[in-house]
Amino acid sequence: MSADSFVHADEIRSMFSSAMSDMYRAEVPQYGTLMELVSDINAQKLAGDPVLRDGLVRNDEMDRIDLERHGAIRLGTPEELFNMRRLFAVMGMHPVGYYDLSVAGVPVHSTAFRPIDDAALRRNPFRVFTSLLRLELIEDENLRAKAEGILAQRDIFTADAIKLIYLAEKNGGLIRVQAEQFVTEALETFRWHSDATVSLETYQTLCDAHRLIADVVCFKGPHINHLTPRTLDIDAVQRAMPERGIAPKAIVEGPPARHCPILLRQTSFKALEEQVYFVGGSPKGTAGTHTARFGEIEQRGVALTAEGRKLYDTLLAATRQAVQINAAGSNAQDYEAELSERFAAFPDDYETLRVEKLAFFHYSVTEAGLNAVSSKNAFSSVDDLIYQGYLRADPIIYEDFLPVSAAGIFQSNLGSDAQKNYQEQSNQDVFEQCLGATVRDELTLYAEREQASLKQALDALGVQKKTA
Repeated sequence: MSADSFVHADEIRSMFSSAMSDMYRAEVPQYGTLMELVSDINAQKLAGDPVLRDGLVRNDEMDRIDLERHGAIRLGTPEELFNMRRLFAVMGMHPVGYYDLSVAGVPVHSTAFRPIDDAALRRNPFRVFTSLLRLELIEDENLRAKAEGILAQRDIFTADAIKLIYLAEKNGGLIRVQAEQFVTEALETFRWHSDATVSLETYQTLCDAHRLIADVVCFKGPHINHLTPRTLDIDAVQRAMPERGIAPKAIVEGPPARHCPILLRQTSFKALEEQVYFVGGSPKGTAGTHTARFGEIEQRGVALTAEGRKLYDTLLAATRQAVQINAAGSNAQDYEAELSERFAAFPDDYETLRVEKLAFFHYSVTEAGLNAVSSKNAFSSVDDLIYQGYLRADPIIYEDFLPVSAAGIFQSNLGSDAQKNYQEQSNQDVFEQCLGATVRDELTLYAEREQASLKQALDALGVQKKTA
């Protein structure tokens, strides 16, 4: 069987993300409302900001705005994580980054499965934030053993999904009929199940330990708990959600609003209270409720270098130390004011971010630069080429996540906006053993993309890089 007969991994990823979006829209109608709101806000933003529109067109990002989604799932065992990696690999998605959410009181550590090269990101940047429950953080030994026993009895993948993963690994891909079946079978892992696998008493005991533990342990599989469209103006979405009958969380997680967006800002609507049936009682089970699934929105900015990220983390930590968000989120304005004041120390123009090496940029040759090649002008440095208008530097979009922000979203949708700060308990080595692979370092990926674009641009100009 030739490679030409295989469906490209990027196409399988697009098929799957589209099917996932359709399924989630049917399961959570408010997600459809959210999608309409984001589409309206994006259209208004583009109409009123031609510079932004031109930049998106120039960088081939217009099409991906409507396609862009990220989802999130929570797994219970190392075996589940290992096979999830294999499943996502069929779609050209690889583990990038290690996130320790214990710093905010959430007993999981995570990675993001996503495409990693420019072409794949342009085709479809679908990504899934994937967390593994850390049972070792459950202090009660009996409860920990009970949770392990419950999880050991479930299989979150269909037999046909595992078979198709094996075929893709063995043959190097899937033909059309196999790819279509793969999407159908893989979708079953992420589907919502209203029947719990435990009694109401067990569920409540696990909830008392941590509501996220109950969400992971008590159901047949890792139901997708949110899908996230990308907006171009998250503050406008936050303000408009109540007008559409959607209750937003108290604050937008991440950096404050800026002229030049950095990293990632996220907000969401509160998790839905859904009817479920627990084991025992009537033949159908004991009726109860569970809250887990919600809608989330994100706004992405430029990816930061190690120095930029260090400054970001310092300013965010100082903000969180100065103002503690309370459970009701009633002091949200105090927090947002403190955040804006602290982040005044973070440069808010792209050229300063570039020159001070705080952010990553994609370099390309301008028309003036191409004309200069024929006149054989001499150039001295990358900065000179920028200033003379021969090179353009566009921000590289941040494709990844922020642990404190992710934990804030989790907490809000498990019943509280209260801010929690704990000692870090990272264990990347154990996570990678469970994964069966090492996670890619996101900073290295951004640096490689920046350097590749710069080399290509300088080659086009026929000059050697002297100083960056």
